[in-house]
Amino acid sequence: MLQKIEHVEDKVTHYTDLVLGYATEYGIKIVGALLIFIIGKWVSRKIVILIRKAMERAHVDPTLISFASNAIYVALVVFVVIAAISNLGVETTSFVAIFGAAGLAIGLALKDTLSNVGAAVLIIFFRPFKVGDFIEVSNVMGTVKSMNLFSTTLTTADNRSIIIPNGTLIGGNIINYTGNETRRIDMIFDIDYKDDLKVAKEVILKILNEHPGVLKEPASTVMVGALGDNSVQIYARPWVKTDLYWDMKFEITELVKLGFDDHNISIPFPQMDLHVRKGEL
Repeated sequence: MLQKIEHVEDKVTHYTDLVLGYATEYGIKIVGALLIFIIGKWVSRKIVILIRKAMERAHVDPTLISFASNAIYVALVVFVVIAAISNLGVETTSFVAIFGAAGLAIGLALKDTLSNVGAAVLIIFFRPFKVGDFIEVSNVMGTVKSMNLFSTTLTTADNRSIIIPNGTLIGGNIINYTGNETRRIDMIFDIDYKDDLKVAKEVILKILNEHPGVLKEPASTVMVGALGDNSVQIYARPWVKTDLYWDMKFEITELVKLGFDDHNISIPFPQMDLHVRKGEL
């Protein structure tokens, strides 16, 4: 009986020592892994904050700041997690392989979405337009209302919202109507062949030179552009501030019409003269 009790005590002592050994060995590793994870996340956040501040001081686009910060933070956290697991004595080579395979699978499954993200990065870097610009793209025109990593939203002149994937947007021609500070208005005025051409040009040029919204440099030009079937076409080319483009176009059109009326210059309409001959019956 005494021998059995001693045998049990020996087993208890053995397992206790074994547990204490494992607890001492792996407990330190677990504590170390937790410290690596906690401190690593804290350091990662600090690094991202510093990067964000540096990009903000450099006046980098806010969308790019957000995208870059999130990407850097995720990469740092993944590195910290792998380091913490490695501290436990786990072979991390297999984890890296799994992450790589998973990344490849996700990339193939989301290739269209990722292409939109890539297009957003290109737009942010090369800046063919910005929020508030009036652009034409993919056969639609509108003011850029917002842009995220996947799509760009345009607001049309009649207040419709059009959402265009960034991949589609960057793949075609982009016409930015408000990308420059000034724009030229291309205008055509028709007068009758019987009207005084010189007077008509003087009326238009006087209006352009005296209008406060028309720029002096570059100078406005007024010239005969074409001899049409029913009219002489006078081309007018005033330069204006981009944000005043449509206001100036409407105002100048109205002023030219009133000026033509004051000088008895008519604006012809399409017509056809028929000459009927009497033939022999």
